[in-house]
Amino acid sequence: MLVWYVAYASNLHAARLACYLRGGRPDGAAHAQPGSRDPSPPRRTVATALPGTLYFAGRSLTWGGGSAFYDPAGTGEVPCRSYLVTVSQFSDIAAQEMRRSPGADLDLTAAIATGRAELGPGRYETLLRVGESAGHPLLTFTSARGVAGAELNAPTPPYLRTLAAGLAESHGWGPWRTAGYLATRPGAAGHWTPRTVAAVLD
Repeated sequence: MLVWYVAYASNLHAARLACYLRGGRPDGAAHAQPGSRDPSPPRRTVATALPGTLYFAGRSLTWGGGSAFYDPAGTGEVPCRSYLVTVSQFSDIAAQEMRRSPGADLDLTAAIATGRAELGPGRYETLLRVGESAGHPLLTFTSARGVAGAELNAPTPPYLRTLAAGLAESHGWGPWRTAGYLATRPGAAGHWTPRTVAAVLD
């Protein structure tokens, strides 16, 4: 079975996603990833967007500072990138994001049937079905809390650079458009400005 993994944060950048598939340490990251059971590249990659809000919260062990999460109940639009992968690849990507060891397929039945499944209380442990394309479900993962219940925290420069690289690669965004978007997300707003983010990206 194939599914679309809908990425909205650092995995917008193909080289960063490859670390979850083949293993390795992304540029600027503190830790390496073990990789997936199937290191093959995605079968297809498509730029897309979801309604809702991107926000930064918690503390990333990989990047320091806040991690990016998706709140489907928020306002606005979130640029995304969809990767067509196997269930085992999606499961192993999700496991690494959940700070679990990859190696077991997730039961996607509830998420596909109802649109939502909570696998645990932690980061990225809520699966969402956000649509369908070419006969395959569109799936992503985020926090169950949403922006209203989150402990907002600003992202670090290396994380912002990875997000920016992904937005440029997948959507063709330039540095000023990217800086204006990232600096105004909850968690980043009040700490970063478009000008200071643009300086980090320069």
